Amino acid sequence: MTQPDTSMSPAGADRTFQVDLRGLVDLLSHHLYSSPRVYLRELLQNAVDALTARYAHEPADFQGDFGIRLYADGSAVRVEDDGVGLTEADVHTFLATIGRSSKRADRIAEQRGDFIGQFGIGLLSCFLVADEIHVLSRSARTPDAPAVEWRGRGDGSYTVRTLPASSRTRPGTTVTLTPRADAAEWTAPAQVRSLARHFGSLLRHPVTFDDGGSGPAPVNPEPAPWALTHPTPGARSRALAGYGEDVLGFTPLDTIELDLPAVGLKGIACVLPDTVPAGRRHGHRVHVKGMLLSERAEEILPEWAFFVRCVVDAESLRPTASREALYEDDTLAAVRDALAERLRAWLATTAASDPDLLGRFLRVHHLAVKSLAVHDDEILRMLLPWLPFETTDGHATLDEFARAHRTVLVTSSVEEFRQVAAIASAAGLGVVNGGYTYDRELVHRLPEIRPEVTVADLDPATLTAHLDTVDRETELAAAAYLALARDAVAVFDCDVALRTFQPASAPALLVDSREARHERTRSQLAREQEGGLWGDILGHLRQEAPRAQLILNQLNPLVRTAVTIDEPELARTSAEALYGQAALLSRRPLRPAESSLINRSFLDLLAHALRKDR
Repeated sequence: MTQPDTSMSPAGADRTFQVDLRGLVDLLSHHLYSSPRVYLRELLQNAVDALTARYAHEPADFQGDFGIRLYADGSAVRVEDDGVGLTEADVHTFLATIGRSSKRADRIAEQRGDFIGQFGIGLLSCFLVADEIHVLSRSARTPDAPAVEWRGRGDGSYTVRTLPASSRTRPGTTVTLTPRADAAEWTAPAQVRSLARHFGSLLRHPVTFDDGGSGPAPVNPEPAPWALTHPTPGARSRALAGYGEDVLGFTPLDTIELDLPAVGLKGIACVLPDTVPAGRRHGHRVHVKGMLLSERAEEILPEWAFFVRCVVDAESLRPTASREALYEDDTLAAVRDALAERLRAWLATTAASDPDLLGRFLRVHHLAVKSLAVHDDEILRMLLPWLPFETTDGHATLDEFARAHRTVLVTSSVEEFRQVAAIASAAGLGVVNGGYTYDRELVHRLPEIRPEVTVADLDPATLTAHLDTVDRETELAAAAYLALARDAVAVFDCDVALRTFQPASAPALLVDSREARHERTRSQLAREQEGGLWGDILGHLRQEAPRAQLILNQLNPLVRTAVTIDEPELARTSAEALYGQAALLSRRPLRPAESSLINRSFLDLLAHALRKDR
């Protein structure tokens, strides 16, 4: 902490910035740390770093007496370690100075490369819950070193004094906090124990907690499950899955072990048992050197891997200043790529050796795999035949569908598929719904896997070409009705034709495309805006759009009756009703004029029926 400089300076002399500690702590609490609970993580982290430094200083002799001890009884929180300790000079360097010159900071960072902390501001987080921090330390670097006491206060003042060696008989450090009244939520014994387990469950040094009543209890009694030896691969798999369930709160569909020796990363990826909405990314539990960094680290995996949640512990990943996220650098990018490759390898192995698991996985996460297959040729070749699609044969894999249909047609929208599915199926056409995310693009790549299959977009001409024409006599007999029907629906740029097709229960089919509707809408706007700048622009873009077609089914009894109507108004009303019913069956959004037509035709037919009954 920088003390205020109250001495007088000559005019024009350089001055140093003064630090308002309360303002700095407020900045940390609102903009750096997500919650006051991080104070315990910072204390644990300092203790771990002190132990790491002592092991480096005494690699052969030091075995450690107790590691890290936590104590909380409601009136104080204490964290004690038997690490390397601090000299008086260290106290001034690490506890009493905020900010350093870049050269000095780089040198300290080099020395602390094996430590969790790198930023020298962690102890300030204790001021989020306490107005006073007391540190008692004795260095292991200097024989017979005196004990050093540092006492910092929330107003920015501090004191440092040396004490006899007898005041602390062994090297190490004890940090004691006197909690503020408004911080009881974070410093109560049960909360301290819970936070210690939360942040320190995978720490490599023993951590114990004592609430002053029941005696010390281990916080991290077991090492990470991937660090344990198991009698069989099956036992190891079950142990990892059980750990994933305990930590993440769900029973994984499968568990993928992660191991990247180059960065010291180990952990597991748990496959989610339920569907995840597209684009939603789950956070992952990331530990750095055993200390929990974040439960919501999204950046550890690529976006397409939203079907897993990970628990990992890494040596070489770099935390941000808040130590609650990962710093985006080349190392993180390489880790992300390596983990993505591990997930691809799992998909490949599952596809080759466990079709049952693959089927269960794809039923839940086919969208995630489709998003990956669009950009990954290997996954495309491997899994495209297994992916489910909505087709005129029901939900089927492309492999099954291609065996039944050498020509595969694909729609450009869900509404177009629903519009033609029943008729196309009855006509023997193989149509895939390409309206869902990624589906149309993937279906068009099917020939890369099955060269004997042809894929084409479904257009109205393809469908109508498979509908049977009626004989000439029937066409002539219905000519007057068809003329009235065309006039009735002309306002929708729609033509009317008479055909025969299955199923006979379908009276009419409205064949149209989204692109044609958009073009007709643009043309109408151009006509309405004719003469203005906007009208000129739309007119320049205008293309000749194909008209929609209302195809009446001669096999349907209602249509056979309708084409014989000789009363013009009733014939027109029946044609409008057939158009409205076909528009409803297409399941596309209705235009206001179409909604009005449906209401009007229904009321007119009802009125006609009532008049007839009188």
